[in-house]
Amino acid sequence: MKVVLFGATGKTGTRLLQELVSRGHRVTAAARDVRKLSGTAAHAVKQDDLSDARGIAATIAGADAVISAYAPPADDTDQLVGVTQRQVEAVRRAGVDRLLVVGGAGGLEVAPGVSLIDSGHLPPPYLPIATSHVKALDVLRQSDVDWTYLAPAAYFEPGERKGTFRLGTNELVTDARGESRISMEDYAIALVDELERGAHRRQRFSIGY
Repeated sequence: MKVVLFGATGKTGTRLLQELVSRGHRVTAAARDVRKLSGTAAHAVKQDDLSDARGIAATIAGADAVISAYAPPADDTDQLVGVTQRQVEAVRRAGVDRLLVVGGAGGLEVAPGVSLIDSGHLPPPYLPIATSHVKALDVLRQSDVDWTYLAPAAYFEPGERKGTFRLGTNELVTDARGESRISMEDYAIALVDELERGAHRRQRFSIGY
């Protein structure tokens, strides 16, 4: 597929780029600073700071799908909400079939009707970005585009590409010890699987070991 990947220079984005290219997809890597994409394995590179829906639409024109691994600045996490709104508008303008988004774990349920944010177990420094992710998901849900939102486990870090994991829907996936973890490498497998199979259209789903 022809895929435009936003946030291609970030921790998750670089692993998504590697997974996409390894499976033969033609990836356009988009970033604010294209110098960071020097030597990338992407088919093409484009500069885009995600500040304008028309500009985003021009960047993604002709793509089969858009994947957003955009991460907002730590001191203004609600930039994620505006970026999601502009991406939705751009996908609609450009007529791109799908928008897949790297989500957050904070809105997932740890008990029926109780999110990780509501549980009080999320450390305070993570509350702003977790709340912004919930708002961004609401933007997707209220839109008419074909979106998918993959929420990671609570501990989402670079690690091993095991190729084994479990998927959920709206719940936080935990292991037998009650821990919720996923490597960015295995997360990338699941998101590219979703790109190829389309099993969770207009849905959030979750992942963990």
